[in-house]
Amino acid sequence: MEQSTLVPILASALAFASVLLLGFGLLSIRRESERSLRLRGKVAGFAGLNGAAGPQESALAGLGRSLAELLRRLGARLGPKEQESLDQTKLDLVRAGLRGPNAVQAFHGAKAGLMLIPPCLFLGVVWILPEAPSFQLVVIGALALASLGTLLPGMWLRRRMAERKETLLCELPDALDLLVVCVESGMGLDQAIHRVSEELRESAPVISAELRTMTLEMRAGRQRQQALKDLAERTGIEDVQSLVTLLVQADTFGISVARTLRVYSETMRTGRFQRAEETAAKLPTKLMFPLVLCIFPVLFVVLIGPAVIQLMHVFAGMGQ
Repeated sequence: MEQSTLVPILASALAFASVLLLGFGLLSIRRESERSLRLRGKVAGFAGLNGAAGPQESALAGLGRSLAELLRRLGARLGPKEQESLDQTKLDLVRAGLRGPNAVQAFHGAKAGLMLIPPCLFLGVVWILPEAPSFQLVVIGALALASLGTLLPGMWLRRRMAERKETLLCELPDALDLLVVCVESGMGLDQAIHRVSEELRESAPVISAELRTMTLEMRAGRQRQQALKDLAERTGIEDVQSLVTLLVQADTFGISVARTLRVYSETMRTGRFQRAEETAAKLPTKLMFPLVLCIFPVLFVVLIGPAVIQLMHVFAGMGQ
């Protein structure tokens, strides 16, 4: 079979299979969504014995719910099955602030979807073109799009994790200062953590959410030391891990928690000041490349350009 004939046939088969699977998936998800809505409506009292319909959600919300369910199913089927890989992905998602019950499956479903959909669209566009490129170029383009679709979710997740860690580092010193004030005023550590999480809900929402999660864990019966270790594991920040170690040691050996928090708060404040100085010290090096590549050439043209033009006129007059 000739290559010019193989490309359209392959593109048609992949496009047909993709549309067919997507249609069946959306249809089954729609049926389950309607069934779950009827059940929730009956439980909430919106439907009586006559089976009246419950509250209708918007079309956009239903589409988002269907898409999330489709990604979850796709990730459950095509995602990794090793428990170690699933646990690491779950930890990364938690550190990025994504804690849904189906976050791991949805993430792997997004990776699988981005690996399959762009190559299929590329093959469809190639099929529509009047003059199709060579078979080798089509294969390379499809593989490049599949590889890019596989790598993009991981890159986005790592960037989100880095941004959240930076936000936590900026919010942690203020939370520690407020925690020191609460403990020194006579509150216990558990009550102080709860009060700080409530006070910082608007100004520092990330650290407030982490402290609120820790409070809920302790209310559910988890020991304080284990809840502190879970906090360090969720954040993945070295400063938080050091703070947790100090608090666990203070709780174990009977050291004053207020004194420990005050000392570490001063250390955190000094560390934040040092990081600011380090960032300021890096600015001249970072500005060197824009100066050399963008500003200096324009400056040379402005300063030396008139002299060059004058010399050109002088040499032109001497030639005459």
